[in-house]
Amino acid sequence: MVSQSYLIGWDEFWKTKWLIGYIFAIATSVIDWTLSLSMLCNETLRIRRVIRPFFLLQNSSLMKKTLKCLKRTLPEMASVILLLALHLCLFTMFGMLLFVKTENPKYNGEWESYFTDLPKSLSSLLVLLTTANNPDVMIPAYSVHRGYSIFFILFSVFGTYFLMNLLTAIIYNQFRGYLLMSVQTSIYRRCLGIHAAFVVLSCQGQDHSKKPTGTESEQVPGAVVLKVMERMQVKSYYRQAIIKKIAADSSMTGQTFQRLFDELDKDQIKEHPPKPEYQHYFLQHLQRVISHYSVTVLGNVVALANVICICTVLVLDSEKTVTERDDYLEVINCVFILFYCLEMALKIFAFGWKGYLSYKSNIFDGLSTILLLMFQISVFSAYKLPFCRRKDKHGLMSLWEMVRLINMLIVFRFLRIIANIKLMALVASTLIDLVKNLRAFAGILVVVYYVYAVLGIWLFQGSISPPDHNSLSNSSMENISANLSMECGTYEQLEYWPNNFDDFASSLVLLYNIMVVNNWHVFTDAYSRYTTEWSKVYFVSWWLVSSVIWVNLFIALILENFTYRWDHSQAFSVVDVERTAYQTSVQLMFREQVQEPTEEELMATLQQHPYLHLSS
Repeated sequence: MVSQSYLIGWDEFWKTKWLIGYIFAIATSVIDWTLSLSMLCNETLRIRRVIRPFFLLQNSSLMKKTLKCLKRTLPEMASVILLLALHLCLFTMFGMLLFVKTENPKYNGEWESYFTDLPKSLSSLLVLLTTANNPDVMIPAYSVHRGYSIFFILFSVFGTYFLMNLLTAIIYNQFRGYLLMSVQTSIYRRCLGIHAAFVVLSCQGQDHSKKPTGTESEQVPGAVVLKVMERMQVKSYYRQAIIKKIAADSSMTGQTFQRLFDELDKDQIKEHPPKPEYQHYFLQHLQRVISHYSVTVLGNVVALANVICICTVLVLDSEKTVTERDDYLEVINCVFILFYCLEMALKIFAFGWKGYLSYKSNIFDGLSTILLLMFQISVFSAYKLPFCRRKDKHGLMSLWEMVRLINMLIVFRFLRIIANIKLMALVASTLIDLVKNLRAFAGILVVVYYVYAVLGIWLFQGSISPPDHNSLSNSSMENISANLSMECGTYEQLEYWPNNFDDFASSLVLLYNIMVVNNWHVFTDAYSRYTTEWSKVYFVSWWLVSSVIWVNLFIALILENFTYRWDHSQAFSVVDVERTAYQTSVQLMFREQVQEPTEEELMATLQQHPYLHLSS
């Protein structure tokens, strides 16, 4: 950090906000750590815990880009959020005017439950905006007169369906070109670095007073490039492909040098090794039959039949205890597992070991089959046939526990059909691609979860304690019963005691439950009763960050990714699914939409570089 600050100079240092923040974070952490040692680590508040996620953000360029794009989107999101707040405030006023306290207690149900005062009215309609308390919030008024339902329906239509979906549209519109812009910048930097390397190599052995231009007239000897390639740290596949191309040219121009690095993208298409050659006619004919696509379809049909058998037995035996169940399900599984082993052996015979393992679907299928075979052998060795001593337990698991494990593996193995159905393969590859290429967004979500979990522990740790019915005395139980509200739908009545901020793991689970939105008002109400009304600020802010902003952001990115894949999958067949799965990196996904920088643009950028004096 100190070396980087010294090398870039003070002028550049004050322009680098992330580096300044890095120094501030380290200084604050050191001070907090010193104070912690002076107090013998007995302090309850440690500032450095909240600062830790900064180091994750600072070391990821993709996360920085994502935060920059979020910053650009905030003004548009703020306008819709303000409109939502105005919508909420107006309907709150209307609700307090409609549902007032009257002389007849029969008509005060809505007022007592949801519109007693301004904070309660706001929170009731805010929860209705997420549909978490619908239709509970309108039942008291609706029971009095059906016309009151118009108020709640209008609020939901304008707030939930119009404004909330408008917020999703704004986020999608802002992030629709995010990946494209990111790829554009990455490709520009790559081209710039390659062109700079060519210019530096072309200067070797030349007069340094001459200003290089990087034009077609300048050339680099192939031997010089080979020496550089010997020291370059890349995969052996890339090095061999580039060296093979260099050997064809004794000297290289700028465009030839640029095309060398196109080889970095060419290992994306995986070629399957050739099938083994058999001399006997019967073996050749058997190999052709097994290699046919219909054999894979037959295997899928048998796997489906196995799953149907499991479902049928589970339905028939749903009312029986473990000791009352028959053994025929285990016998059925034995037959299917033998078929799976035969299918795997025949495919290895037809494709060879390398050919069999070159298909990802075969790897998944083979591992599942081997696990099933191992469990079945364990069942035979422990219980023998005909499994008459079901009540006895041999080893770690009983017979029924082992059978359940086998059935779960069989159901899991049925996922092999994904690779053979075009639409399912497209959806599955989209999910895999999201995991690979959108890690920056998930990383920021992890940071936000971490910060809110730490803040939740600071604010609410130990606020709600579950009653211990075994150790509490009668008097203490009476006090707890007097203090706890046991109304239907409350935190206590639903027994949500494990959802708390007493430790980090439970805090993460509670934050996730709020992000899902269902019953999130139960947690808000409970902590506002046990602590203070200001606790709602914490929960509402988390709902805005996680459910409103981040969930909509992921929806936008999934739409963009899936739309691209769907448009480009129309020319693919089922056989090409696994082959095309190797061609879906972010760089290749948007490569055809990216405009390559011209040589003049690259040279103009290099001439302006503060540390590369090309004219010296």
